[in-house]
Amino acid sequence: MNWDDVQVFLAIARHGTLGAAGRALKQSQPTMGRRLKALERSLGHTLFQRTSEGFVLTDEGAAVLSHAEGMESQALSFTRQLDGADQQLEGGLRVSTSDWFGLHVLAPLCAAFTNDHPRVTIELLTDARLFSLARREADLVARIVPFDEPDVIQRRLMHVPYALYVQRGTQVPPNGADVRLITMDLGFSEMPDATWLRAAFPSGRIAFRSNNRHVQAVACASGAGLAVLPCPLGDSHPGLQRLEGAEAPPGRDVWLGYHRDLRRLPRLRALVDVLMHRLNPSYNDEGT
Repeated sequence: MNWDDVQVFLAIARHGTLGAAGRALKQSQPTMGRRLKALERSLGHTLFQRTSEGFVLTDEGAAVLSHAEGMESQALSFTRQLDGADQQLEGGLRVSTSDWFGLHVLAPLCAAFTNDHPRVTIELLTDARLFSLARREADLVARIVPFDEPDVIQRRLMHVPYALYVQRGTQVPPNGADVRLITMDLGFSEMPDATWLRAAFPSGRIAFRSNNRHVQAVACASGAGLAVLPCPLGDSHPGLQRLEGAEAPPGRDVWLGYHRDLRRLPRLRALVDVLMHRLNPSYNDEGT
């Protein structure tokens, strides 16, 4: 069985369409279709049912999936261990985090790191979804949810304060009556800042929702209402000001995680040390 064809099968199973799977593997849709047909011919079974909504695993495909994931796990472990043994401060690093944190916190530090180490290339991915360290979707992940995956080494990177922001020059009624609010979309409505905002302004009206902090900041600066934002983002926007005298909403800890197989990779260790020293004054790099 061709490993490249197995990767195609896994990508289609995970993404549901040839187009999305092709983008994930950086291959064209026709190529993905040809590789899948070649795999199905070699196995003598149809692995997917083609539907109007995408590709759905057949019973035979579901049986193949667990074996394919096992092959992937072994191949990725092999690759990680080889990379972990590489002692050269060169090569690529894929870093994943949220949109605002990537722009306002990580991008300047990563850019400075590549200036100091010109043979290292950093790919900074900003996305709401959680990238898998085990599947090598990312080498290093910064997120507000602690890691519970096996074989992941994590560090508390920093504490991010949040504040209540309003359009610059806007006056808010002292009692907050009938105030308009900007908050997370319903999928993230139980996040601490969204819960705090509802409790702080029980009579407020939700005027705007978004899962994107930058969108919330722009809406707030445009006068759509009050917004709870991370201070590195809110303080940097010229159209926003903190609401003076307001109780501070809860902040969030940011966690940095990487797979243990890469713990000896020099370029990863160097970047982790830079980020921890710059963002966590209490950091001790022993045992990283």
